[in-house]
Amino acid sequence: MIHITDKYACCGCGGCVQKCPQHCISLLEDEEGFLYPSVDAATCVGCGLCEKVCPVLHQDAVREPLSVHAAVSPDEEVRLSSSSGGLFTELASVVIRRGGVVFGARFNSSWDVVHDYTESLSGLSDFRGSKYLQSRTGDSYRQAETFLRQGREVLFTGTPCQIAGLRHFLGKEYTNLLTLDFICHGVPSPGVFRRYLSDEVSRLSSSARKGAGKNSVLLRPIPSVPVADVNSGRWRIDDIRFRDKEKGWKKYSFVLVLSQAPAAGEKNTVSFSYSQTLDRNAFMRGFLRDLYLRPSCHKCPAKGLSGGSDITLGDYWGIQSLMPEIDDDRGVSAVLTGTAAGRALLSSTKARLYSAPYDDVKLKNPALVKSAAEPAGRAAFFKEDGRAFHDKIDRLCRISMKQRAKSFLVTSVIRFLGNGGKERLKRLVRR
Repeated sequence: MIHITDKYACCGCGGCVQKCPQHCISLLEDEEGFLYPSVDAATCVGCGLCEKVCPVLHQDAVREPLSVHAAVSPDEEVRLSSSSGGLFTELASVVIRRGGVVFGARFNSSWDVVHDYTESLSGLSDFRGSKYLQSRTGDSYRQAETFLRQGREVLFTGTPCQIAGLRHFLGKEYTNLLTLDFICHGVPSPGVFRRYLSDEVSRLSSSARKGAGKNSVLLRPIPSVPVADVNSGRWRIDDIRFRDKEKGWKKYSFVLVLSQAPAAGEKNTVSFSYSQTLDRNAFMRGFLRDLYLRPSCHKCPAKGLSGGSDITLGDYWGIQSLMPEIDDDRGVSAVLTGTAAGRALLSSTKARLYSAPYDDVKLKNPALVKSAAEPAGRAAFFKEDGRAFHDKIDRLCRISMKQRAKSFLVTSVIRFLGNGGKERLKRLVRR
């Protein structure tokens, strides 16, 4: 029987729930907004299958990739709507065209992130783009297993621990299964994000008369609306983009699109878009400080490609200095193949591929091999002290004078040295 006494020892993949033959395990949300398994002891038969599929209890060995590439999709529309170089769509399209099924994470009608599948090229758009939340796997492992037993090719995408959970759930190798994970920094709390959205919409509506504020960019004007209208459901969220590239790939933005349903006697729906760069958006600031990652993310069981995916995707940070000839600030993917099947799938795409050193990817993506350190402010964030979400983030993510001075010094030196000196400085820092 699975029994969680240490929350660092559960990654929330949901494999135990889906494997239980008695259906006696359910996922319950804790006070931090994360899901954990709860067993109905009265119906449990003690078969132990829930423990056998747990990727935390059964961790695999660290691996080296077979090949590493910088890559971009030739489809500019796909690339601009993707987090980095658009390689997910390129890989998934091959599987769809071969009659296969693709699993990925999308928003549902309540703006929760859930795992789902598609059998069409048009359905891939819901899976594109980063979603900085832990997804609910639901019945996706069972659904994938059904397709595999039918002989259908399946591409399953998810976090490294979700891929590890799927592999342990299946308990055998399928030649028609392909897996795709990404370089995962950690998964933020869905409960915290719901709190952020509520606070943000209320804050926007209540401050509308005062203007948007100096730290934001409005793509459309905010109408003056009382908070009561938000709470009554007249307002609806039309779109959420965690990594909008309007300002470029390196300085991506969080975009929230809202609309107000017409009241009696009104004809037109009022809508607006609200955009903030990652250093200004409250949710992204807290995420990048690791304030509300799942506890297991600080002791991740699937680092170093140990999740066992055929392909791993990530951002190719530092491409502007490593391969400036392919950098146009629209996003470049780092692609690491873990198996011969993954390498074959990559070679079947129309993506532009450039061989790259593994060390360069690890240098700019430390989350590939290291778990996120637990910040000192995490407990303070979750402590109920009556502060609004934005107030907590401002207090816990305040930049110290020492950090400001260091940033100013580095920036000044780089400007003084110029472009050539900038690269020399970077090489010295690496040493």
